[in-house]
Amino acid sequence: MTTPAPSAPSSSSQPPPEAPTTESIFNQETKKSQLTSVKACKMSQNALETLRGEEGPGNSVYLSERGNSIRLHEGILQEGYIQYGMDRHHDTDNPDGIINMGTSENKLCYDLLHKRLTKPDMLHINPSLLQYSDWRGHAFLREAVAKFLTHYCCSPNPLKADNVVVMNGCGSLFSCIAAVICDPKDAILIPTPFYGVITEDLHLYSDVKLFHVPLDCEADGKDNRPFRLTVGKLEEGLQRAKEEGLTIRGVILMNPHNPLAEIYSLKEMITFLEFAKRNALHAIVDEVYMLTVFDESVTFQSVLSADSLPDPQRTHVMWGMSKDFAMAGIRIGTLYTENRDLVEALAKLGSFHGVPGTTQHQVAQLLQDKEWINEEFLPENRRRLKAACSYMTGELLSMGIPFLDRPATLYVWADLRKYLQESSFEEELSLWKCFLRHKVLLSCGQAFCCSVPGWFRIVFADQQHHLQLGQYQQHSQCLLFPHPCSKECYT
Repeated sequence: MTTPAPSAPSSSSQPPPEAPTTESIFNQETKKSQLTSVKACKMSQNALETLRGEEGPGNSVYLSERGNSIRLHEGILQEGYIQYGMDRHHDTDNPDGIINMGTSENKLCYDLLHKRLTKPDMLHINPSLLQYSDWRGHAFLREAVAKFLTHYCCSPNPLKADNVVVMNGCGSLFSCIAAVICDPKDAILIPTPFYGVITEDLHLYSDVKLFHVPLDCEADGKDNRPFRLTVGKLEEGLQRAKEEGLTIRGVILMNPHNPLAEIYSLKEMITFLEFAKRNALHAIVDEVYMLTVFDESVTFQSVLSADSLPDPQRTHVMWGMSKDFAMAGIRIGTLYTENRDLVEALAKLGSFHGVPGTTQHQVAQLLQDKEWINEEFLPENRRRLKAACSYMTGELLSMGIPFLDRPATLYVWADLRKYLQESSFEEELSLWKCFLRHKVLLSCGQAFCCSVPGWFRIVFADQQHHLQLGQYQQHSQCLLFPHPCSKECYT
């Protein structure tokens, strides 16, 4: 950090201005990072125009102002996926299509899931599964979730089915929680970078804002951790939000983190929850990757493993099937909270976000099958993820590309700043478009509101020959990772 040069002495009789303190310099730098993070998100949301040109869709006379805002809202993650959807790679049907290394999906375990999901116990149907259920989820599923979380989160006491809410994905849970703990224009703190679609989850329905707490991409020297989250940064972010006149209702914490793949210790998480308690904030804890840790020497600890939580009534833990069970299409998200008022409020919204009864039955069967989970699925899934991660990180090392080396999640957070012609989000977007033009979909940092341009999330949870194609995709045999693309790729 550079300290500004002191002002020249004043020729008037007034005393010279006070030299800036370390604290004031820190606050100025942090505010600058926060503004940069916001700029990155706005660029992400405007990416559609850069891809489709000025002839994109305009406002519709048939929609309200809000309807038009929702219809026209599109960011890099969504637009990249749309482009991929129109030209998906297939080994035989479309070998020249786009390789998707941007969407966090586990494509390594279809054989394991197909074998289990086609067993006779999955085909059970009774009248109750074809009728309306409790909008929190069928009782049998909530009981299965409570027992599953009790075991795999190492809860010291049995978790209660009445404290479980099931919806069609964690995005729905984010949206509904924001609706019931916030009023329109209220805000929730979130460290950046973060999984960018949370912005839409909170804003499109509920008009709730996210207030960014930027993390420094350089190691702070204390434990050599880039993008280090501390209570001090959360406190400073909350203070800035108050100075801007915002009402902050909560804080979102992700562990393991998306996109950093950081695993926070239970001690660290408790300090974050104590910060939330001191400031009467809800803590929404996203643990959707809790079982996607593939190094035996590393242990993930859920906040539900704590003997006691600082503020149980304001601590809400999310988990789902998409990541840990490689079933993004099954659309199951779960919430555990001891706040009965919150559960009742979410139940009122559950009819908009329900899960089919037959799907609930299948998920309950899976979650109760500890033998299959412990003996077949988890060990093999972790083995395959570890191998895929080792391949990807080995390739990055051979190319001299820095990355965060974390044994969790489905992706690597990689530093591609050396491939930018200049340090700007415009240049980062150009590099992202260059990859896409060469039939490789990645996720760039501005889609995660990263305050520093040049970071990319690279998903490795795919077959190795697809990862190899992602490196050496066609178009003049341009080796995208080892060599920067030629100038025409940036236009």
